Amino acid sequence: MAEILSRAAPGGVTVEPVFELVEEGLGARVDPTRPVVVRGYLPAMDAWAVREAVASVARDLGHLQAFGLRPIGELRTRAVHEEDWANAWKRHFPVLRVGRRLVIRPTWRRHRAAAGEVVLALDPGMAFGTGLHPTTRLCLAGVERLADAGLVAGARVLDVGCGSGILAVAAARFGAREVLGVDIDPLAVEATAANARRNRVARIVRARAGSLPATGRPYDLVLANLIASLLVRLAAELYGAVRPGSGMAGSGRAGSGGRLLAGGIFVDREPEVRRALAAAGFRLVGRDEEGDWVALEAERLD
Repeated sequence: MAEILSRAAPGGVTVEPVFELVEEGLGARVDPTRPVVVRGYLPAMDAWAVREAVASVARDLGHLQAFGLRPIGELRTRAVHEEDWANAWKRHFPVLRVGRRLVIRPTWRRHRAAAGEVVLALDPGMAFGTGLHPTTRLCLAGVERLADAGLVAGARVLDVGCGSGILAVAAARFGAREVLGVDIDPLAVEATAANARRNRVARIVRARAGSLPATGRPYDLVLANLIASLLVRLAAELYGAVRPGSGMAGSGRAGSGGRLLAGGIFVDREPEVRRALAAAGFRLVGRDEEGDWVALEAERLD
């Protein structure tokens, strides 16, 4: 079918199987029993040429149907304006307020900052982390809360799975002294570096390909907006990445240990993550929930 459509469609052909997300959204499994949609794109300036192309494709699909390989549905056509795929997606990224004073501004939108607001200019690009997903909002609100408690200004911060760099940039804008973002996706590393430059924190925020275990000295704050299974698997490495404390409990008190802000946790997976963090040595000190998602704040005390 793709071959037949490609003869008439210089704009390209897409094959879109039905799939379901697995591994908490990190993977996909194609369902071979469901219909596949094949689309071809052709210029619509010449109406006669379009009609001829459609008729030719319909005739050739009829011949293919005669082989009885698999049922072929009705050929359908519709006009698609070029801006539909070039710019329409941008409408879904409004200026977004998170917490009390954080504002996420897509680079193509304008926003006049009010007194006390911390505005992040973000270009989502192809990396995860726009501020629209509940997991990102929960972590951003957590960074703001930690900043209000005096735990971000002057801190060394590690962002594990940095995606677009939104959490790393937020930490820098709240006064972090040094931020390192790591991600296994090179597109995420590029996006984090670009967004750091865009927000004028490139001297503070660095990004590199990789994951845990972290090298060098432990960090005052570790941000890990991942998924439950990864948090469970990396609990010990996350513990090793967080700066140890003196054994004194307390939110922000002198001598307290570094913090972990963990997001991307489905509510039904929360007990599993809690057990893994406790087994690694963390003490849970905070929890936020939005819809089906949870973010946990934990402290390392040795």
